[in-house]
Amino acid sequence: MTEPITILGAGCTGPLLATLLAERHAAVRIFERRPDVRRMRLAGGRSINLALAARGLAGLERAGLMDAIRPLLVPMRGRIVHDLAGGTRFLPYGQRPHELLWSVPRLGLNRVLTDAAEARGVEFHFEHAARRADFDKGTLELEDLANGRRFEVAMSPVFGADGAGSTLRSAMVAAGRGSAREEALEHLYKEISIPARADGSHVFDPGALHIWPRGGYMLIALPNVDGSFTATLFLAASGGPVSFAALTSGRAVREFFAAQFGDVLPLVPDLESEFTANPTGHMSTIYAAPWRVGGQALLVGDAAHGIVPFHGQGMNCAFEDCRVLDDLIALGGDWSEVFARFDELRREDTLAIARMAVENYTEMRDTVRDPVFALQKELSLELERRQPDRFIPRYSMVMFHDEIAYAEAERRGALQSVLLEEATRGHLSLGDIDLNALETAVVKRLSPVSAPAVRA
Repeated sequence: MTEPITILGAGCTGPLLATLLAERHAAVRIFERRPDVRRMRLAGGRSINLALAARGLAGLERAGLMDAIRPLLVPMRGRIVHDLAGGTRFLPYGQRPHELLWSVPRLGLNRVLTDAAEARGVEFHFEHAARRADFDKGTLELEDLANGRRFEVAMSPVFGADGAGSTLRSAMVAAGRGSAREEALEHLYKEISIPARADGSHVFDPGALHIWPRGGYMLIALPNVDGSFTATLFLAASGGPVSFAALTSGRAVREFFAAQFGDVLPLVPDLESEFTANPTGHMSTIYAAPWRVGGQALLVGDAAHGIVPFHGQGMNCAFEDCRVLDDLIALGGDWSEVFARFDELRREDTLAIARMAVENYTEMRDTVRDPVFALQKELSLELERRQPDRFIPRYSMVMFHDEIAYAEAERRGALQSVLLEEATRGHLSLGDIDLNALETAVVKRLSPVSAPAVRA
């Protein structure tokens, strides 16, 4: 920790990692291509609203930042599903008071994290772009975008927290130090704003994430502290009348919303202009290996393992990266050892959450409408009450139990899914199921939950 540490990227991950490193008395500098986020206004429609869960909260708590971030948060107790006729159904996320998700604005969170890192002595260089990495020389070339001046800094070490389009990852691949593959989702997204009522209140229940599932596509809405909602439409890029390719005029957009999201349409006065003005976003999963070059460079967060947003875990997983790195640094060893251990420890888990995120898209847009799905959710909560050390719903393991690794949540979730499918086959209500016999099967087929030595 005697040499200066370089971080590429001043999104949410870079400043959190910098704060934790600074707490260990490291000299940290961050280079960011964009202007200072504290002095800019986020362009409309450029980010999916963020949902903080246990893994992200643990990282923020480790850095001592929760008091600063808490005023930005809106608690969400569950999902409210809106059907085509305008009816709604509430599905709780969990059953304990703390089992909530927290809606948070990306820009506000980024500002708090940047302020916190700067207060701890982290040096920020905005409008500085990484241009080239020479792993043989151990240098990184950067450009000051204000004047075009290029200069070199030592890598010793450099962390790539520069997102799914990571410059450092591209440099590693170009130098033959790794490989990377991007698996794009065929669906795209676009954001629109649902403003608050005239009195500043929310037009929908602000204590939930709202979903309009329509089978092959969906609309979601997350509450903001100012009374508004940020809504996001997820839809196929092309391939028929229900696709972004078909929504080429304001009239087509309005007719589509009238037919599919009738309760939303009157709440968005500027729908056509906002739909046209806001960009259409792409989503993909990033597969890279390795994430490191010796003790010189390490990819973290989306730069290493970007995922689609449907489990709300992109930011949470990245913040968990920061906490796990902090744990590994505390164990000792040089950077090469820390980076190798990080790559080994996190790889299986990040692959698991990538798979679960894609699966959750199908659940959110389609399966959530099925009465059997609701019955299985109800049964899951009942089994958790009876056997809390053996049966925890997979969603809860991912969102509320940061002591359970993603890969373990996926493995246990698959076993539990078999039990639920067997138990609910041919049944329509909880009263039809022999709960005592099912509890016996849970004890027989599921071992008690165990936590790893290094929480990951």
